[in-house]
Amino acid sequence: MPYQNRRSTYTSFILVFVSLKIILNLFALSHYGFHRDELLHLALGDHLDWGFKEVPPFIALLAKITTTVFGNSVFAARIFTTLGAGLIVWLVGMITVELGGKKFAITLACLSFIFAPAFVASDYLFQPVIFDQLWWVLTVWLIIRYINYHTVKYLYFLGVVIGLGLLTKYTMAFFAIALLIGLLFTKQRKLLGNRHVLGAIAIAFLLFLPNIIWQFQHHWPIITHMKTLQKNQLNYIKPGDFISQQIVVNGIALFLWLTGFGFLLFSHKLRKFQFMAFAFVLVFIFLLEMSGKNYYLFGAYPMLFAAGGYGFERWIKSKHTILRTLVVIVFTLPNLLLFPMLLPVLPLNSTLALFRFMHEKTNIFRFAVTWEDQKVHPLTQDYADMLGWEELTQKVAKVYYGLTPEQRRSTQIFADNYGEAAAIHHFGKLYNLPEVISLSSSFALWAPADLNARYIIYVDDDNGDKIKRFAPITDSCRKLSEVDDPLAREKGTAILLLVNPKPYLNSVYKKELAVDRLN
Repeated sequence: MPYQNRRSTYTSFILVFVSLKIILNLFALSHYGFHRDELLHLALGDHLDWGFKEVPPFIALLAKITTTVFGNSVFAARIFTTLGAGLIVWLVGMITVELGGKKFAITLACLSFIFAPAFVASDYLFQPVIFDQLWWVLTVWLIIRYINYHTVKYLYFLGVVIGLGLLTKYTMAFFAIALLIGLLFTKQRKLLGNRHVLGAIAIAFLLFLPNIIWQFQHHWPIITHMKTLQKNQLNYIKPGDFISQQIVVNGIALFLWLTGFGFLLFSHKLRKFQFMAFAFVLVFIFLLEMSGKNYYLFGAYPMLFAAGGYGFERWIKSKHTILRTLVVIVFTLPNLLLFPMLLPVLPLNSTLALFRFMHEKTNIFRFAVTWEDQKVHPLTQDYADMLGWEELTQKVAKVYYGLTPEQRRSTQIFADNYGEAAAIHHFGKLYNLPEVISLSSSFALWAPADLNARYIIYVDDDNGDKIKRFAPITDSCRKLSEVDDPLAREKGTAILLLVNPKPYLNSVYKKELAVDRLN
């Protein structure tokens, strides 16, 4: 007989935690500004296609819907991510119920998830990360539902979800394969003998096929992107670093997900779901070998939170109300200390004061303000990446409108990195600026064939050092402005004006463009 937690579906109870997550995110939506990656994803929405150099097309489609329906504000950009965060909480609660958990298990799993640093920091920005997590968790819930109820529709829904997951982030492939192998290791392997599984695979493949075709037509840029990522970032991630990061990313909730992992692996009550523990181990090992970033694994934790909640409910009986309350407090309160450092719920000045206080009183949170340059800064790197973009665009506009109308007709704007380009693309609409040009990231896909205007406003992320490079190949090259915001990661980014560049500059540009479009 299919499993059923007959006492209640706990729908209304789970909605309390969903509401809490959404409310907390809403406090943060309008603080600071766009993150550089958010600006990139919004720019992708203005160039819809079946693929891009860094990501599949799902985030671009959401960006187009966002700007069309909700507008261009920071708040608008984060509406879908907030809804996605709420849905993940909902699924954590529902998975807990499917495992056999009741109110205490749901409370512990959902609250621990809501306040876990990994998910506080990653579940509000307009990025593919949160939607990747959503598809992973939804995949697990659908498999569990099929195991509990043997209803074929869940297999076909599973095909849709995996297909959408692949169109969101390619890491879905790792998780899907890990789940498949995990099922093979357990008695649930019989599920794979169902002919409807082939139908689910067909649906996933058909949904993903347009992106495969796009990748083929564009010379497989995902391979080049991964090689570049491996060379510039992933090579610096040591196996020990990845393991230590997984230990700390969820804060005190480490002990909850470890409990969940243990119950999935060894509990007789959860033997039907043992494949989840195997899948976690497999995807963990794969990402460890691939030198993956710590957040690549985040989508695998919610199922462990749910199992951990169930485990503690089995250990601590309902008559021990005080002990249950203490356990909930222990798994949530310590993580609250990190909350303003990970989610911008406070105004900027209050956040700065908090960081200063923490720095003066303790070094425990020093890691939070240590950037990729290994230096300590006043803010986290993510927060610093939300500052300075409007200032940059305003100063570019000032240079542009400082030219005569005739000069502006022969002016191009070029930006070194995708953050600068995306910011000018987004905010430049307010100033009627010409479309920005860049060879960074997917901007190379729609860059013009030539960089041949008489005047080029060049955004230099080398703080003006490119003047030495451009001086010999232009009539003049001057630094006219720079980003002054001391808290912005782009502080010092220079705005140069190149006058009458020689043909050599365009020749170099065309060669770099050709290379970028082949990679």
